[in-house]
Amino acid sequence: MAGLTAAALAVVGFLAYQADAAQDRRAGGADRKPAASASASPGAAEEKEREERARTVLPPDSGTGERVVYSVGADRVWLVGASETVTRTYEVVPGAVDPRPGEYTVTSRTERITGSDGVPVAHVVLFTQVDGVVVGFSAAVDGSLPEGPPKEGTGGIRSRPEDGEAMWRFATAGTKVVVVP
Repeated sequence: MAGLTAAALAVVGFLAYQADAAQDRRAGGADRKPAASASASPGAAEEKEREERARTVLPPDSGTGERVVYSVGADRVWLVGASETVTRTYEVVPGAVDPRPGEYTVTSRTERITGSDGVPVAHVVLFTQVDGVVVGFSAAVDGSLPEGPPKEGTGGIRSRPEDGEAMWRFATAGTKVVVVP
């Protein structure tokens, strides 16, 4: 019985190899992406889609109405329209000082400045201070994101430039910012 099973597996493997080679010939073999592993679970695509959908779901106790929601634990921002619809969500890189959970409002905005870490930043949207450290959203002008541990005493929550621009357009002075754990 074991011999038949081994022979059947060998035939299936050979046929898969031939089909793959035939596809290479039809596609010219150029710029072909590697085939998915036979061990990949059939539900992997559905799982990835489920995870992506979960990222757009607002955290519990994140307020109501038009607002910016920032999750300190998930390092993620949601821009929420007046109709309770998430218009954009994205990951951020926090500074060394986290804001406390609660509700704030945008207190000031600056188009370009040098951040507390010495990096030129754009689209700065400030909403609180923690122990004298100003906390807000920004994007590095050169598009870089901080790597490694944040510089002590920094409160900049950094995003990619396109996300920083979206924040700038959305969060005008007085816009509600809800910080959740």
